[in-house]
Amino acid sequence: MRGLAISPSNQCCSSPLQFQTQDTLPRQPYRTVNLNPLLQFNKKKKQNPSNVRRYPLVSKISINPSSNNNTQTPIPPLVVFGSANADIYLEINRLPKVGETISANSGQTLAGGKGANQAACGGRLSYPTYFLGQVGDDAHGKLISEALQNGGVCLDYLNTVTEAPTGHAVVMLQPDGQNSIIIVGGANMNCWPHTISDQDFEVVRNAGIVLLQREIPDSVNIQVAKAARSTGVPVILDAGGMDAPFPQELLNFIDILSPNESELGRLTGMATESFEQITQAVVKCHKMGVKQVLVKLGAKGSALFVEGEEPIKQPIIPATKVLDTTGAGDTFTAAFAVALVEGKSRNECLKFAAAAASLCVQVKGAIPSMPDRKSVLDLLQYH
Repeated sequence: MRGLAISPSNQCCSSPLQFQTQDTLPRQPYRTVNLNPLLQFNKKKKQNPSNVRRYPLVSKISINPSSNNNTQTPIPPLVVFGSANADIYLEINRLPKVGETISANSGQTLAGGKGANQAACGGRLSYPTYFLGQVGDDAHGKLISEALQNGGVCLDYLNTVTEAPTGHAVVMLQPDGQNSIIIVGGANMNCWPHTISDQDFEVVRNAGIVLLQREIPDSVNIQVAKAARSTGVPVILDAGGMDAPFPQELLNFIDILSPNESELGRLTGMATESFEQITQAVVKCHKMGVKQVLVKLGAKGSALFVEGEEPIKQPIIPATKVLDTTGAGDTFTAAFAVALVEGKSRNECLKFAAAAASLCVQVKGAIPSMPDRKSVLDLLQYH
């Protein structure tokens, strides 16, 4: 088992949210803390000691950039269990037709992948963040590790495998910022152990919130979601990734499903062109056992649907320029998770996430485009 301990010199997370791992049971002070009411998704379940989590003390940053009151308070980390890719960017004027060869205006390779993107966003937002996933023992794996470390993400549980290359993606970026992406799973989809280690599960059980995506095997996501549920840790599943039916067992153990319009349509087999159609599709998700659905609507903003309540709509916060939409959805989901675990209201969470996504699309690349907390808060002052 590993614990978290405050360390002024460890490079695992960006200062002052720095912490290190210990190979023995943690000796630092623990406090028993009930979950934030906003995160108490299963209200019918009577709380017992197993649903009360303990987590270590780390330095907490005030969300007010003018405040210097950085006190030692318990912060349960954001844990992202998911994919990491090397994104091969090709800037093109248009998509090639069948059988056609065209030239790209430029090309470069940057760190990405839905899991790594979301972890990088958490780190950039100055929230203690762990990333758990797999990369190959190759140059692309090193590229991703360096990008995440530079973003303040803790990689103590990142696994390097020799039997598969690092996952990668070809991103075809057009002048209007829209993209088309082809993914090669690599280490994201291969070489996973049949059973995830208890050491990894311990990080999940002590998280404040867990983020999953569908760029790793469903069997892995199911194990992680079950481990989180065992201690009352809320789970957000980003629906992006493999184009395959959702296992009901996975849906049974998540708290918030976060699809975009097309993903919602594939999941439910229903039209999602209008808001009314989206609402009906969400009702079907509720019937499948998902009580909260966070729908990303692109240029139309987003909406949070909670079963039995009116949906909460959030318009986009307009960007001054749109250079690249890659990673915008990941930024939105991760920023929403950070705001939620920090105790913001649902409306505030949606607005915080919208601001982060607005800043993301103004920079090329996925991880390079993740905004820092100050930039998000500065933008919110005008909206």
